[in-house]
Amino acid sequence: MSGRPVKRSLTLRGHRTSVSLEDAFWTAFKEIAERQGKTINGLAADIDATRGDVGLASALRVFVLDEVRKVAPDQPSA
Repeated sequence: MSGRPVKRSLTLRGHRTSVSLEDAFWTAFKEIAERQGKTINGLAADIDATRGDVGLASALRVFVLDEVRKVAPDQPSA
């Protein structure tokens, strides 16, 4: 698994965009979308709609981190 970000394409509300995420974040994002019964595009669109002035890649990473913390809340912060 690479630590370097990889550019991937998403479609948000009918518009194509790309986001660069590390493999670990992308894999976790896909797993979360599946658990929530959403497509990756649908979940990304939900996050995009509420991210304010934060970049999409950063918003996705923070979302993944928050979701992981919900599953393992007693884990120490890095």
